[in-house]
Amino acid sequence: MPAPAPYVRKPPLMAALYILASTVIAQTQGLGLNLVSANLYQIQGPLGATTNETTWLIAAYLAPNVSLTLFLTKMRAQFGLRAFAKAAIVLFVVVAALHLFVDDIQSAVVVRFFAGVAASPMSSLAFLYMLESFPPERKMTMGLSFALTNIAIAPSIARLVSPSLLDIGDWNGLFLLETALAMISFGFINLLPLNSPPKAKVIEPMDLVSYVFIAVGLGSLAVALTLGAFYWWLEVDWLGWMLAVGLASLTVAAAIELNRTNPLIDLRWILSPQILHFAGVLFLFRLLLSEQTSGASGFFQVLGLRNEQMTVLYLVMLGSGLAAGLVCAAVMKPGREPAIHAVALGLLATGSFMDAQATQLTRPEQMYLSQGLISAAGTLFLPPAMSIGFLSAMSRGMNYILSFLIIFLTTQSLGGALGSALFRTFVTIREKFHSSQLAENIVLSDPVVAARITQQGAAYARTLLDPALRQAEGVAQLGAIATRESNVLAYNDAFFVIGCLSVFGLGVLLLHVAWRALRARLAPEPAPAA
Repeated sequence: MPAPAPYVRKPPLMAALYILASTVIAQTQGLGLNLVSANLYQIQGPLGATTNETTWLIAAYLAPNVSLTLFLTKMRAQFGLRAFAKAAIVLFVVVAALHLFVDDIQSAVVVRFFAGVAASPMSSLAFLYMLESFPPERKMTMGLSFALTNIAIAPSIARLVSPSLLDIGDWNGLFLLETALAMISFGFINLLPLNSPPKAKVIEPMDLVSYVFIAVGLGSLAVALTLGAFYWWLEVDWLGWMLAVGLASLTVAAAIELNRTNPLIDLRWILSPQILHFAGVLFLFRLLLSEQTSGASGFFQVLGLRNEQMTVLYLVMLGSGLAAGLVCAAVMKPGREPAIHAVALGLLATGSFMDAQATQLTRPEQMYLSQGLISAAGTLFLPPAMSIGFLSAMSRGMNYILSFLIIFLTTQSLGGALGSALFRTFVTIREKFHSSQLAENIVLSDPVVAARITQQGAAYARTLLDPALRQAEGVAQLGAIATRESNVLAYNDAFFVIGCLSVFGLGVLLLHVAWRALRARLAPEPAPAA
């Protein structure tokens, strides 16, 4: 892999334009990723699909997206950054426009697959345009913080704009804004060239073979993890087969890479203690952040709220994420990573424990503070962690950038899919537990239950004259209330577990820092020079 291009200082106005271009490209890619997941239930009607069928839209997007950035990095080095950027944005504009002509679930799944392909280079371009504006000493602090903040706020923006876009044209309306932003990004990329390193012949024939197995492996795992909680893990055989195919493909890829002189990814470096520790930290935090991506939104959906009723909550999350990104950019320096991570874990634990006190009467305004803390934690955590990994890879040589990318992609993309899957699975299991506990206490011989059934049925006194029908309706209403209460209790359990895991992570971090400080103090001082 060639060395990065030398830094060329830009006038302030030109640097601001590059930052604006990065922001637009990041939001273009972020909307494509989050618009479907934020409106999974709202698009069932326009597409004529069930919940499980619409979930395939997320799986189809992730299948190529989780691994393609790895190979595209080599393509960018071999064919040139300028040609790569132009080809990437043209492809993205075409695929974004295709969404406007989709009206059934089959064609939507096909388009979402190609959307995952087209979005892979966009995330890289968003990073490159942001880093282009900063001098070398600030690329891994301010530049990285701003780039990752743009990515972190995309889910909140997607949920904010979704109601208006759905009003315009249901499924097709969702992607009007994405198509418009893609065209604006096209203009930015053509007008603002990136400082390109020299081309180098870096793609070898065995790279293609290794990548095919990596793509099949990671793609199969992403699909299985995305769909497992919806189809349920032990109910359909093909989920097991997909997991088996994924693990077998990754095993073959590992065998190939371990026996290559110039591997696509260096597994020996990845399996070193330092990098395993780094990957574990990234993976754990990505799992914990499922509290916000799957937790709060799912909780309010159970209570019957829609995105337009949570606008202020998403604005709070957006503002909190932006503020945390600015703070991170201001304070991040080498050596401060553990302190920033400790603050992020503390915020995450505090927000999760606050959410664990929710009831059926909880509304978005009761979660402004807790979700704001969690949003800030997510934005604070990733820039220092990514900076450590990136600098560690660059210190070993440019070829290690690809190995770092596979760690980042696996922990973030697959970690996000696994976190959502585990969260939904845990909530489902706990809901069944609480539902059985509540059902045991709902007996008609209990005078309190009988009075509650009569109260619920009395609401239909003007429309149902038959007392037996009113009692049956009262029983149905009480059952619905019990189901909703069991869901609330299940989400509270999930929030509490995430809070406990955050405290555990914080404790491990503090012990690790204390151990390093103790080793440094007990280490013998170097002998004075003669």
